[in-house]
Amino acid sequence: MKQWYEKLFENYGKKYDEEIFTKGTICECDFIEQEIKSNKTLKILDIGCGTGRHSIELTKRGYNVTGIDLSDSQLNRAMEKAALENLSIVFLKYDARNLPFKNEFDLAIMICEGAFPLMESDEMNYQILQSAANSLKSNGKIIFTTLNGLFPLFHSVKDFLASQNKEGNASYKNNTFDLLTFRDHNVTYFEDDSGNKNELICNERYYVPSEITWLLKSLHFKCIEIFGAKIGAFSRNDKLTTEDFEMLVVAEK
Repeated sequence: MKQWYEKLFENYGKKYDEEIFTKGTICECDFIEQEIKSNKTLKILDIGCGTGRHSIELTKRGYNVTGIDLSDSQLNRAMEKAALENLSIVFLKYDARNLPFKNEFDLAIMICEGAFPLMESDEMNYQILQSAANSLKSNGKIIFTTLNGLFPLFHSVKDFLASQNKEGNASYKNNTFDLLTFRDHNVTYFEDDSGNKNELICNERYYVPSEITWLLKSLHFKCIEIFGAKIGAFSRNDKLTTEDFEMLVVAEK
């Protein structure tokens, strides 16, 4: 049986690229470049690469990037876009919980909930972090965003998501946030690339900073820093607060 995130991305490449949260690619890649000091000898793994927006932009800047995703639709869209730019990028289909790489990459990125934290259990989400860690070299770094558990303690997730909706984009209704599991359950409505209307019952895991720190320490990351994640405006100057819907995590082995 396919999970909701698999169904969502079955035929949702072009429409995905129209979503408001995909519009910050340039500045997000600026931040990534700063974090690796523009060292173009480094190998980058883009986990949950989706339609390839970060992989493509970083490749255009001269970096060696491998993109992986579970969705054929998203990967096909990524390859189409790369071909239009005459870029040679390796895009591969893998489950982020079970990557085949060992000590191969200098940097792993998971931006805009790339795989983590969409899984149906905490153990599965942990497997994604574990797989990413295994893919990195001994001094490797990971940069990712995830849902900030401090936000729903002070705000309504339902109201926030409603404020982000634009005509033609996915919409979210019937949100219920479970304080025991830190999961938001909702019904997502969206139109796929063929114009079909779809409805999915979804749930996503929110994490508090101390959880993320503990998970990464258990995977032998030594330097772990967490910031507020503002779409298209990643910055070390943004201290994580209860106003941030997402957190930005930078960790180094």
